[in-house]
Amino acid sequence: MATRIALYSHDSVGLGHVRRNLAIAHQLSASLPAATGEPVSGLLITGQPAATVFPTPEGWDWLVVPGIEPAAGGYAPRRMGSGLGRVTGLRSAAIGSALAAFAPDLLVIDRHPLGVARELEPALDQLRRDRPGCAIVLGLRDVLDDAAATAGEWARIGGADAVRRRFDAVWVYGDRDVHDPVASGEIPAGLAGLVRSTGFLAHGRPVGRDRSPEEPFVLTTVGGGSDGVQLALAAASAAVPAGHRHVVVTGPQMPAEDRARVRAAAGPAVQVVTSVPDALALVRRAAAVIAMGGYNSVSEVMTTSTPALIVPRVLRRREQAIRADALARRGLVDVLDPARLDADAVGAWLAARVGEVVDRSGVDLDGLHRVGELAAALIHRSARKDLAHAV
Repeated sequence: MATRIALYSHDSVGLGHVRRNLAIAHQLSASLPAATGEPVSGLLITGQPAATVFPTPEGWDWLVVPGIEPAAGGYAPRRMGSGLGRVTGLRSAAIGSALAAFAPDLLVIDRHPLGVARELEPALDQLRRDRPGCAIVLGLRDVLDDAAATAGEWARIGGADAVRRRFDAVWVYGDRDVHDPVASGEIPAGLAGLVRSTGFLAHGRPVGRDRSPEEPFVLTTVGGGSDGVQLALAAASAAVPAGHRHVVVTGPQMPAEDRARVRAAAGPAVQVVTSVPDALALVRRAAAVIAMGGYNSVSEVMTTSTPALIVPRVLRRREQAIRADALARRGLVDVLDPARLDADAVGAWLAARVGEVVDRSGVDLDGLHRVGELAAALIHRSARKDLAHAV
């Protein structure tokens, strides 16, 4: 027997959602066997084929569904020529069939309670009917968006009542002393009783090998890279501190023509690479880090004492700007408004901050450990529920 876990992420832009789920998968595989007496078998459900380059824990595999991407007023198919309704219908059918066959003990859904265009609704309702012992969790990053934007999102799926009917818990992957999404109104007050703040999913992430330069270096990373060209261009053109190299990671999703522009802008002390085996390993060795304000990038930076400049994405959502400002108020990172982004601003920050040490010891970074504890408690409770249902 094995404890069966399924993790879903919709994955419209970048790799942030699936990377968060991968970190959770590794943690649960490492910690749950001691609590349950069983190995873990898992299914990672994603809409991003590029995610499968990341190693999974033993006993886990991928289900890749047709992709979607942001569009005016919502989402659109990433590649398929069909309309959104047909693509989300395909996604819904594939996910529903997989969950029915896999019969998970725990299902964690990242960010969107009902998926894209309510694609998860049939599967969730079927799980509630056919497998009442399956614990269903909504996993939310520390910041969602400004309260006005999130209010509309919750209303479109039926509000707090729709979530309470289908979910056993809401895990918020952040430190409420840094930012509290219930107090800010991003999460409805009607869900407060389900919310558990885990701390940032930071400590305990797997660290691989890096192939960085041996000499001191500074690092710029733009996540997946689909919308990071302006930061990468400014970084590649910026003056490099004496005695250092500058590694600029464009991300695998940056369009080829944009990557070519970054390479053309790079000076002799700048190394432009598409991707690295493990960004965390690079962050830990860097003398300074420049990044966008995505959850995973920030979580990795927070495990180090490396000075960091955050240039948040401000299009579509306010999430990254809210996160960056909250961290800056605690003196944990520096923030540069994208409207002021240029090579001079980047070079000036590097010259002022390279090699400094930042104390981040006051932030809760043990979210992965706490997720393991919360998952074990839910699985034990679910096993009792299954037994009662069978009787």
